[in-house]
Amino acid sequence: MKKSLLVAICIIIACSLIAIPIMLNLAGPSYSLEGAIENAIDFMEESREPYGLLMLDVVYRRFGIEEFADSLQLYDQEAGNLPHKASLLRVFRRIADHDNLLQPGDLDSVTYQADKITVPALYCDQYGLPEDYQRTFEDAVLSGGGYLTHALLAWIWMQENGCELELPEGYIESMYQANAELIEDDELVHDLELEAAAFLYMAGRGELVDKSFLQRTLEVQNEDGGWSFSSDDRDESAWHATVLALLYLLHVKYPADSYPPMLDPA
Repeated sequence: MKKSLLVAICIIIACSLIAIPIMLNLAGPSYSLEGAIENAIDFMEESREPYGLLMLDVVYRRFGIEEFADSLQLYDQEAGNLPHKASLLRVFRRIADHDNLLQPGDLDSVTYQADKITVPALYCDQYGLPEDYQRTFEDAVLSGGGYLTHALLAWIWMQENGCELELPEGYIESMYQANAELIEDDELVHDLELEAAAFLYMAGRGELVDKSFLQRTLEVQNEDGGWSFSSDDRDESAWHATVLALLYLLHVKYPADSYPPMLDPA
């Protein structure tokens, strides 16, 4: 009797030793929001991409991340090393400096369609919106993809600059929903989804971001602390995807009814 009981106990212990690792493996690894943010900060500290530095200045002003307190100074240093981009870099510098001064002809450097969506919003308090801007804005929303997310960014800047755009009733809400729909319900996480999530949170509509997207974003962070343009190709992290992911995660970690503006205030 005692021998049978001993054998049964041994069998139970052996089965437990086998089952527990299997169950832990099925549950998947545990991903920490705090750890992901810390690793992303470490990654972005090494970046000297000018546009990335402007977004890091936003991170500093909105969340007080001291590692990025000198982002504008670094931006100016990098801009000085890129004379062929000087005009366009002066244009976007206003994100971090409300009193940024343009030189004659700087706005002529705005040639990319995505920039034609955002730059008028960036300076609308100074120059107003172009006569054809409403059509530009609506075309961007209708085009979807990156143009849609840039329309959302432009809307954020118009609101912060106190500018008005006549749009049909419910139009902006539809734009928010369209951005949320860019975040697909699958395992793949890519740059456009991170952009939609970050901009929705910056617009105060983070509740529209699919709740499952957070866990998926944490799961595909690369070992160096960054994110790739697409999680199906994780050979190299990209500053653009990483700074967007960082903005998204910081909004999740520090929820608030309101935040400091994205643009440097007057």
